[in-house]
Amino acid sequence: MSNEPFAFETVAAFATPILVADIPDAAQLNAALLPVLLKREAEQPSKSHSTLGGWQSTWDVDKWAGAAAVKLLAIGRNIANRSTRDRAGNPVSIMWQANMWANINRSGHGNEFHSHPGSFWSGVYYVDDGGIAADPALGGEIEFMDPRGPAPAMYAPHLAFAMPGGLSAGANETVPPRAGRLVMFPAWLLHQVRPYRGSAQRVSIAFNLSL
Repeated sequence: MSNEPFAFETVAAFATPILVADIPDAAQLNAALLPVLLKREAEQPSKSHSTLGGWQSTWDVDKWAGAAAVKLLAIGRNIANRSTRDRAGNPVSIMWQANMWANINRSGHGNEFHSHPGSFWSGVYYVDDGGIAADPALGGEIEFMDPRGPAPAMYAPHLAFAMPGGLSAGANETVPPRAGRLVMFPAWLLHQVRPYRGSAQRVSIAFNLSL
């Protein structure tokens, strides 16, 4: 019998997509969005859902934040269509229904773990990362909980799987904010925002896409 290694296939069963896109013309988008969001914060009380401090707008940013917000939502819808298939594996073209809101976090603010029932995709876009991209010690990361729970790590917490995403099995994944970055994920995936520890402001726009 040969001692040569034989080939095998790794099937990424039950994989969970997290989509990360750094938008090319983000500087123009952010320059248009930031003053509008800060003005709205000064005029409107927070509508807080899952927030641990900070300000959250009503769920209609695309109705009052101008062309930049409409363009951002169009980008999200486009990525959603490119990342969705029907059950036979065929491409889809869906007119996604959407709701969209803004979040402004300052020192100590974050969001507790939650999901977005009634939607298929959720997304968050960073208008201002509050300096986190330059100094990761400022926190403010979005954190995703392994939907399998701790099970993959309970028997042998020092072992992991030799495949993309396998090293965090049974734990959590984080994505750092960066101005101009869009992160999209299944709406059922539990996520939180770690507390921001900077002296500026962490500004984001979130949205849900549903049928």
